[in-house]
Amino acid sequence: MEAIRKQASKLREQVARQQQAVMKQFGGGYGADGAFADEAEAQQHSKLEKLYISTRAAKHFQRDIVRGVEGYIVTGSKQVEIGNKLCEDGKKYGAENTCTSGSTLSKAALCFAKARSLMEKERGNLLKALGTQVAEPLRAMVMGAPLEDARHLAQRYDRMRQEAEAQAIEVSKRQMKLRETSGNGDMISRLEAAESKLQELKSNMGVLGKEAVASMTAVEAQQQRLTLQRLIAMVESERSYHQRVLQILDQLEREMVSERQRIEGAPPPAVESSMPPPPSYEEINGVFMRNPTVAELVETVEFFLAEAIQSYRAESETELNLAAGDYIVVRKVSNNGWAEGECRGKAGWFPYDYIEKRDRVLASKVAQVF
Repeated sequence: MEAIRKQASKLREQVARQQQAVMKQFGGGYGADGAFADEAEAQQHSKLEKLYISTRAAKHFQRDIVRGVEGYIVTGSKQVEIGNKLCEDGKKYGAENTCTSGSTLSKAALCFAKARSLMEKERGNLLKALGTQVAEPLRAMVMGAPLEDARHLAQRYDRMRQEAEAQAIEVSKRQMKLRETSGNGDMISRLEAAESKLQELKSNMGVLGKEAVASMTAVEAQQQRLTLQRLIAMVESERSYHQRVLQILDQLEREMVSERQRIEGAPPPAVESSMPPPPSYEEINGVFMRNPTVAELVETVEFFLAEAIQSYRAESETELNLAAGDYIVVRKVSNNGWAEGECRGKAGWFPYDYIEKRDRVLASKVAQVF
């Protein structure tokens, strides 16, 4: 009989634990004999679980933002380094190649380098703002004490709740034993002690639960507020950066377009300002040969073939238009930097530095000379 009684007691304990597990799963944590039948406590427990999940998800989101911003800063810093190297190359070319025709490309390179330097400076300011205004505050929130303290309170509440559930099962077991037997003073006192401990656990659990809910609610509100503020700060920083870069690019475009229009609208410089005008035909052909200074104008009168190495636009009727690649029969060369010749059936003066002498010319080009 004693063995049967022990076996029955074990079965009752197993059934009680199974009932407790089922009630906990489907009944919001209600225990045996109504130990957790308080609706307010069940709602508090459910709210605390939701807060725990919410704050954990917010923490992970904040951590993702921090990692993304840090990666963007690393990549952006490398881009700034490359951009500054490009600026140095542009400045170097602009400073060392001022001897090019009109220095147009040198000026463009310097303008580009200056604009690029300003853009890289703005990018550096953006990266600095993202680090100080976004990454650092969120990292402090993720690693900060308020969140950890609130989570510790929630974990303490959960452990106390489990202890109270176990105590409720113990009370249920003692009540069943007391009903099965006639009972004695010792069993009754133990049951009363177990019930008293259960009530104490429930009271402490209620206080701790309210404290944990309040703490987790405050942390959740702080997480949402701070995350939203940092996202807005990130958007504003990027918007300001792009607006400033757009202004720089607009200014650079205006400068380069203005320079291009100036080049396309005005003829290239014929000769240097110190270069004297070409001699007239009358002077060269001997009309004023009595003047000895005129006779000295002609240095050579040998005919030879030459090729134009750059274009020249005539500024008077006595000058000859040239295009790069034209072949000219040079008939006279003056000692003041001018030469006279014939190209495409027309004759006139042109700067001697614009041509180079050729010993041979392709047969297909001969017809273009006369």
